[in-house]
Amino acid sequence: MIYEEISSNKYKTVFLIVLFVILVLLLGYFFGKVSGLGSFGVFLAAIISFVMAWGSYYYSDQIVLSLSHAVPADPQDHVYLINTVEGLCLAAGLPRPKVYVIYDTAPNAFATGRDPAHAAVVFTTGIMEKLNRQELEGVIAHELSHVKNYDILISTVSVVLVGTVTLLSDWMLRNVRWSRLGGRGKGAGGYIGAALLIASILLAILSPLIAQLMHFAISRRREFQADASAALLTRYPPGLAGALEKISKDTEPLEVANKATAHLFIANPFKNIEGTAGKLFDTHPPIEERIKILRAM
Repeated sequence: MIYEEISSNKYKTVFLIVLFVILVLLLGYFFGKVSGLGSFGVFLAAIISFVMAWGSYYYSDQIVLSLSHAVPADPQDHVYLINTVEGLCLAAGLPRPKVYVIYDTAPNAFATGRDPAHAAVVFTTGIMEKLNRQELEGVIAHELSHVKNYDILISTVSVVLVGTVTLLSDWMLRNVRWSRLGGRGKGAGGYIGAALLIASILLAILSPLIAQLMHFAISRRREFQADASAALLTRYPPGLAGALEKISKDTEPLEVANKATAHLFIANPFKNIEGTAGKLFDTHPPIEERIKILRAM
C-alpha cells in the first residue's frame, strides 16, 4: 500500500509538471504571435523561466527562513529534536540538514533547501510541546521525506512557472494589436488573425488561474507522497496520523505564516476554504483524507 501510494504520487506529479511546462511554452507561442516576435516568444518564455528558476534555486531557502523568523535549534534546549533528525537521516541515508526553530505556539513544520546537501528542516516550538515522541518523529520523517524526494525543488519550479505565466500573460495583454495579427484585413487571413487574437486574449486571461490551480495540485500531490514516504521511514503510520489530527484540531494561529510560504508547511497554516471549489485553491489535501490513508497503511 505504501509503495503503491509513493509510485502513484510520483507519476501524477511528473504529469502535472509536464502540463505546466506545456502551458508556459504555449503562452510563449501566442505571446510571440501577438508581439510580432514569432518563435522567439517561445525562446523568451524558456529563458525567463530559467533565469527565475536559477535565482529561486539558490536563494529561496534563505528568503523563506528569514520570512518565517526561523533561528538555528539550540543544541541544549532542543536535544531530542536534533537527535531524532540525526537518527532518521541515518535511516533514510540522508546528510543531516540544518535544524531551525520558530518560536510560535502553533504546531507546524516545513522543509526548505535546493537539495539534500543544502536542506533545512524547521519546527515550531508549539509542535514540539504538543506532540508526543512518536507523533513528532512522524512529522520529522515527513519533512525529511520532502528533502529526500526533492519536493522543494519541484515546488520552486512550480512557483517560478506560475510567475512566468503571470508575467507573460501581462505582457501579452499589453501588446495585443489587431494589425500585428492581420485583424484589420479582410478575407480568410483576417478571420484567422481575429481568431488567433481572441484565443490569445482568452489564454492570457485564463492561464494565470490555470497555473495557480496546477501549482496547488502539485503541492497537494507532494504532501501525499511525503506522508507515504514518512510512514515507510518510521514504519509507524499512526504516529504521523496522530500528529496531523492534533495539528488540525489546534486553534492557535501561526503568526509568521503568509501566502507565499503556506504551501511549505506540513498543514495549511490558514483555515481551509470550504466546498469543492475551495479545495481546488488549497495548497494541502484535506487532513481527514491524509489521516484516513495513513491509518489504512
